[in-house]
Amino acid sequence: MRQKNAALVSVISNSTLVLFKIIAGIATGSVSIISEAIHSSIDLAAAVMAFFSIRQAGVPPDSHHPYGHGKIENLSAVVEAVLIIIAAVLIVLEAVHKIRMGIALSMPGVAIAVMGVSVAVNFFVSRYLFKVAKQTDSPALEADARHLTADIYSSLAVFAALVLIALTGRQIIDPIAAVSIALLIFYEGVMITKKSIGSLLDKALPEEELASIKKILDAESRNIKDYHDLRTRMAGCERHIDLHLTVCANETISKTHTTMDEIENSISQQLNNCKVVIHPEPCGNMTDMCPDECGWNKDNGGKRRG
Repeated sequence: MRQKNAALVSVISNSTLVLFKIIAGIATGSVSIISEAIHSSIDLAAAVMAFFSIRQAGVPPDSHHPYGHGKIENLSAVVEAVLIIIAAVLIVLEAVHKIRMGIALSMPGVAIAVMGVSVAVNFFVSRYLFKVAKQTDSPALEADARHLTADIYSSLAVFAALVLIALTGRQIIDPIAAVSIALLIFYEGVMITKKSIGSLLDKALPEEELASIKKILDAESRNIKDYHDLRTRMAGCERHIDLHLTVCANETISKTHTTMDEIENSISQQLNNCKVVIHPEPCGNMTDMCPDECGWNKDNGGKRRG
């Protein structure tokens, strides 16, 4: 619910800003404001996709998608990133057109006011989206928040450019500011694409999260002999973790199951939205007495030593 509400807030704020920027850009003839309107339009499209992808990602697993629908968020983030890159190209083309045609800026006061409001709105909305994205591990919301953050910087650049134009009368500042915005937007699009494609290709969890998982497993040395084939990946906001455990061959299924539950609970408490699958394996000693390293001895009442 928090993810859906945050995505809806983003849709509403972006819709409003796009409308105001288009009106201001047409009224003033500012290519930098028009470029910002294009940028915000991409943000709006991204916000809409984030809203629907989050809703779809929350659909329970079914026979066709037994692992759930989480990766639709990653796919949405890739599409958003591609749109950002396209927007950057369109802005550069519009800036070049402005330089060639020599279109003069009018009503700089109105343009400055619109960009000032845009900066303030995007600042508060992006902080809110980042907060919810961190709490829910939502890649779609994080991508949306990063779009708005880029919009803040680009809006500040336009704001400063418009002030300089008002003070100096140098119209060339307007298309130069637009090109600067385009470069920032392009970089942001590339970074989002890189991260989202990594998740689609089942890239492992970050090193710090892997270290947390290994620390939990190492703490279970009294109950397991070792672990291997640890694999991790992200699917939307879900972390999928699977591994093999080696336990004493003489251990009861009940005891092994309890150990696995404890490990799963510990990992879930450390990391959000975890799906843990554990495959237990016997140590290979099927005799009545396991070697000392297994810590099992029938003469000790079938209890683990130490």
